[in-house]
Amino acid sequence: MRKKVIVIGSGFAGLSAASNLAKEGFDVTVLEKNDQTGGRARIWQKDGFTFDMGPSWYWMPEVFEEYFEKFGKKVSDYYELKRLDPAYRIYFTGNQEMDVPANLEELKALFEKREPGSAVRLQKFLDDAGYKYETAMADYVTRLSNSVLEFIEPKLIIKSFQLSLFSSLRRAVRLQFSDPLLVSLLEFPVLFLGSTPANTPALYSMMNYADLVKGTWFPKGGMVMIAKAFTKLAEELGVKILVNHEVEHIEVVNGKATAVHTKQGVFHADIVVSGADYNHTEQKLLNKTDRVYSEQYWEKRTMSPSSLLYYVGLNKKVENVLHHNLFFDEDFEQHAIEIYEQPKWPTKPLFYLSAASKTDADCAPEGCENLFFLIPLAPGLEDNEALREKYFNMMLERLEAKCGENIRDHIVVKRSYAMKDFEADYHSFKGNAYGLANTLMQTAFLKPKMRSKKVKNLFYTGQLTVPGPGVPPAIISGQIISKEIVRQTKKNIL
Repeated sequence: MRKKVIVIGSGFAGLSAASNLAKEGFDVTVLEKNDQTGGRARIWQKDGFTFDMGPSWYWMPEVFEEYFEKFGKKVSDYYELKRLDPAYRIYFTGNQEMDVPANLEELKALFEKREPGSAVRLQKFLDDAGYKYETAMADYVTRLSNSVLEFIEPKLIIKSFQLSLFSSLRRAVRLQFSDPLLVSLLEFPVLFLGSTPANTPALYSMMNYADLVKGTWFPKGGMVMIAKAFTKLAEELGVKILVNHEVEHIEVVNGKATAVHTKQGVFHADIVVSGADYNHTEQKLLNKTDRVYSEQYWEKRTMSPSSLLYYVGLNKKVENVLHHNLFFDEDFEQHAIEIYEQPKWPTKPLFYLSAASKTDADCAPEGCENLFFLIPLAPGLEDNEALREKYFNMMLERLEAKCGENIRDHIVVKRSYAMKDFEADYHSFKGNAYGLANTLMQTAFLKPKMRSKKVKNLFYTGQLTVPGPGVPPAIISGQIISKEIVRQTKKNIL
């Protein structure tokens, strides 16, 4: 008989694991707490507006292509992609703004104009970032990372130094560039990784390569199209997906998970894969004797940021914004400190604005605009309506100032989303939005393990384990754990 696998959660990691295991002949059922698949990549619809609730940036397109190729499919079988050009706009202090072109030669010209001689240095920086990207993707990112022994190979030790694992991104950037706008452009991707540029390994300049060379894309119909594609593929492979099935308990007998309990019933299992929040799975779904990590362990982890989100529909179009917009018109360093080092609601926050209707008219009624606001916040802060509204007004005032037009009086749809919602909808530890921070001490084998040491057939996938936060890493995480389950099954370990 085929082994029964229960996957908890239908985020990208869970769906990736489910499809890969189904392809290998396992009988797979996915149990999803909410009424939609996709985890954070859900949608909210109201009055003709369709909002992507979670991920909004489409980077690393080859990860998606390679994923579908494993099943004899192509991205274009499921959704249509468009590369954004400019990729995004950054608003700085005063009247300074920068549109980041998709074309590398245009980007080099932009650098050269701001800082003479920097075009050559940018090419060198991106060549180095490209080496890190390709090496990390080939030799590091796809490893189970269950033990340091996986990395004790002469070539990997040498590469660890070549990848600048032991120096900071800030140093790597500022050795090459001095113009503050260019520095901000190169340091911004790590704002969501869980540390300041000064405390993020220079390895993560690979994100600059993903950004500036691989490009920023958008699927027609919104980011939810990716979730729909993953769901459709899983079902084509025979995966059973049950929404509105919140898991309440994992039953363990003699060191093996035997069943998963929901309000709708009990699902027997030979193997359990949790794509749900790792902390929630351990602390709430398992008995204490079956937990590997203590509450104290989790309290000491450095989490990636939470976010204050606003979904806003306007009954008019907005000038002077692109699809993606970064408001860096306040102190980047101060906001980063207030996320990571001195956690509090930020004094003068940076924020991100997406206007998806600039690319996809179908996500808003004709003549209207679909806006998505995001402020990254320290996880675990107090969260109430008064604070949410205070910070929404901050963002709105600055947007109106930059656009030079009234927006407030044209709001017809408005919804906030923050820490309490992340906790309620995803059981997210401390209301984090992106998972475990990618600090040096939480990289690879230093992350929570993908395989339980106490429950023989319990595995973990997703953004609180290997390889880390983001949609592409989540996809890879599901692939890693499915490969390990196949290996253990063939060796009769399970």
